Amino acid sequence: MAKVLYEKRDRIGYVTLNRPEALNALDDELNDALWETWADFNADDSVDVAIVTGAGKAFCSGADLKTFIPKWEHATMLDARKNAARGIGGGITRGQHRITKPIIAAVNGFAIGGGFELALACDIRIASEKAKFGVFEVRQGLHQGDGGIVRLVAIAGVGTALDLTLTGREVSAEEAYRLGLVNQVVPHEELLPTAERWARMILANGQQAIRSAKETILEVIGRPLDDALRLETVNGYSSVGDFREVAERLQKFFGK
Repeated sequence: MAKVLYEKRDRIGYVTLNRPEALNALDDELNDALWETWADFNADDSVDVAIVTGAGKAFCSGADLKTFIPKWEHATMLDARKNAARGIGGGITRGQHRITKPIIAAVNGFAIGGGFELALACDIRIASEKAKFGVFEVRQGLHQGDGGIVRLVAIAGVGTALDLTLTGREVSAEEAYRLGLVNQVVPHEELLPTAERWARMILANGQQAIRSAKETILEVIGRPLDDALRLETVNGYSSVGDFREVAERLQKFFGK
């Protein structure tokens, strides 16, 4: 059975983690399959937005500890150095995190540990009312190593990053929304249709502009103000490769 299901429909790539019996825990095989999926999504001109979710009752329960712990128990510094080039979740946490096409997480259930890191690595997060989040690594004597701290600070601030990381507590979908960790909470049966509506809103825009904007947002994080303003200006004014699309869009706008 394939550990990742990948479909393409109407310019949307549907990515489903498919280890429901293990709460979609990330073992090497699933990570490798996700890496190939994200590489395909990035290269395929027929898809512009991805929606990632999990089969069964979990979005992703994080690293598969049965295989993860033995692998790192006797690891060397060189092993850690090699690992720095390729994070979990198939690389969107680290390694393929510069994909400029938008990725939407449809969080259907538990997003804990590395699964929380995977959700945070997506650009938009839609949560089922059944979704649960948490930095559960600390319960096992570990902490985030695949972008979880970096993105928690960037998305929700230092206070929330400290709160969730130091306590390891479970966070409901509603609290995640209040903390700014998710964009919307919906009834469980409306999760995928809602994610698709967000995808279609993105698809209605100029895709070169969308990709340039995402790239720019990621690039300005942490830069001094003058550098950030300069980068935004250069990227914004150079993001149009062919003004015919802009002209057509303006014609439709003024025609209204």
